[in-house]
Amino acid sequence: MNRKKALLKKWEGIITDKSVIKAFMQVERKDFMAKETEIYAYDDVAVPLMHGQTISQPFTVMFMTQALELKKGMKVLEVGAGSGYQAAIISKVIGNKGKLYTTEIIPELVEFAKENLEKAHISNAEVIHSDGSLGYKEKAPYDRIIVTAAAPSVPKPLLSQLKKGGIIVIPVGVDAQEMMKIKKLNGKIKKENLGMFRFVPLRGRHGVS
Repeated sequence: MNRKKALLKKWEGIITDKSVIKAFMQVERKDFMAKETEIYAYDDVAVPLMHGQTISQPFTVMFMTQALELKKGMKVLEVGAGSGYQAAIISKVIGNKGKLYTTEIIPELVEFAKENLEKAHISNAEVIHSDGSLGYKEKAPYDRIIVTAAAPSVPKPLLSQLKKGGIIVIPVGVDAQEMMKIKKLNGKIKKENLGMFRFVPLRGRHGVS
């Protein structure tokens, strides 16, 4: 059994969305990592990137993607491009008619993510150098929003840029985080706690720094 299939077996009964599983099989995590860390590509652990950032463990990436309840053709905002791996997975799920805008506050990671997505032939994702805690008003509103760093609270700009019926998946907290799934329904916000996780801090005006 190859390492990808071994991970899927480990997640059996938890990661069940067929489109997410298909995307996982299509995208090579090692292509979004530094050469010296490629050996850990299919270990279920977070791996360091530059500037104190990480590429999340594969389970976390798949879990958050599944929680978004993505459909073909959706417009998605990702806050925290990192190396571009999560963006690649989402892009595969939403298909060529979908569009992903992914923000990154660290210039070197912006370039790294762009290069990685280009090499992976991902054409429906755009990496933007900006403070993602403010969202990305230029292309709002969004069907879905995902935040890949720990926020002290849910940034209000993200809520305002979410479509009616939309979903945000975001880790909230300081030392350890609650993974929150937030739905915007009939003018009201419905929150669901999906469990405890650990992320690097969200940077920017509505982040930790």
